[in-house]
Amino acid sequence: MVNQETLEKYAELALKTGVNLQKGQALMINAPIEGADFTKLVAKKAWELGAKDVHINWSDDDLTLWKYKNAPDEVIENYPEWKVKLHDMYAEDGAAVLSIRSTNPDLLQDIDPTRVAKANKVATQALVNFRKYTMNDKITWSIISIPTGDWAQKIFPDKSREDAIESLWEAIIKIVRVDQLDPVKAWEAHNQTLEKAREVLNDKNYHKLVFKAPGTNLEMELPKGHIWKGGSAVSEQGITFNPNMPTEEVFSMPHKYGVNGTVASTKPLNYGGSLIDKFSLTFKNGEVVDFKAEQGEDVLKHLLKADEGSRRLGEVALVPHESPVSQSGLIFYNTLFDENASCHIALGKAYPTNLEGGSKMDAEELDKHGVNDSLNHVDFMIGSEKLDIDGVKEDGTTEPIFRNGTWALNVK
Repeated sequence: MVNQETLEKYAELALKTGVNLQKGQALMINAPIEGADFTKLVAKKAWELGAKDVHINWSDDDLTLWKYKNAPDEVIENYPEWKVKLHDMYAEDGAAVLSIRSTNPDLLQDIDPTRVAKANKVATQALVNFRKYTMNDKITWSIISIPTGDWAQKIFPDKSREDAIESLWEAIIKIVRVDQLDPVKAWEAHNQTLEKAREVLNDKNYHKLVFKAPGTNLEMELPKGHIWKGGSAVSEQGITFNPNMPTEEVFSMPHKYGVNGTVASTKPLNYGGSLIDKFSLTFKNGEVVDFKAEQGEDVLKHLLKADEGSRRLGEVALVPHESPVSQSGLIFYNTLFDENASCHIALGKAYPTNLEGGSKMDAEELDKHGVNDSLNHVDFMIGSEKLDIDGVKEDGTTEPIFRNGTWALNVK
């Protein structure tokens, strides 16, 4: 089993590098009950670091499933006001938010996707104010994962539950660099590498990206004033933090009206407890006009119908095929990990921070700049060792960015 020292290093990394918890700052943790021991370790470390408050929102896959199976529609289609007030209270207080995501990818596969879509929609509508705090980096926030039994056995189906959990722990610890002597310093170096890549892309200031791979032929315009980000971020209070652990991406935003062509997924998408796999989307003037999927097509249809912005893109992220997640050879069925094995794009809301001055613009201004808005933000993977990406400058000059799934630009 993973030893106590390693678990403590992981907990400290999540607090010091993930949310970068400050003395006198509150912490809100979202965590699965199955991971109670690790979550309590994080809470204990947070108190030791000087947190003024630690609140945990517990979740449980079995309870979630039973609710979907048995609750009447008026319960599924309602998001409690007290939960809204709870999230808003901590956000308005400047709390750090740490989410530990470890859901069973097949949890809701037998539930009517219409029911799941309604629940997702009311939740995102209810938490729209809270999301402004995270998506505009008004507060520090981070997402990590720990193994849970059903998730581990999805990845390692031939192993016992105990051995699967141990194997997943080993993979996670290595990928998030907790196996190194000083994980915090290792992440400082990693963030510097990603910072160099985003600086190169910002200097290039491409007008358009062109993606080509089996099943993919996509042209994507970028808004004027777009910004590439990646690795660490900085909150409004000037606190440096890492929103995702792991992270191997540099990312920006597509122009909401400037995407044309077809793109094919390269890894399964776990959306709300249901898998969507081997799917493709066709865009015209930024909008999905056709789609198909070998698995989860009804789920995909409901995702695209959630609102107008769910049919447009809000993020484009570049990840070299040799990333540690990709080199693990595993499919995690977990977006946090799989998106860091592969170039990906996201349906739905864009991060306003990916546009110069975007975090201070209202909805109308953002729309004029081509920034997509939506209740959703759903990443899906399009990268592989066969992906080529070209950058097109304003004068029409074209140059390679990726060849065979890795950097063709000098970003080191």
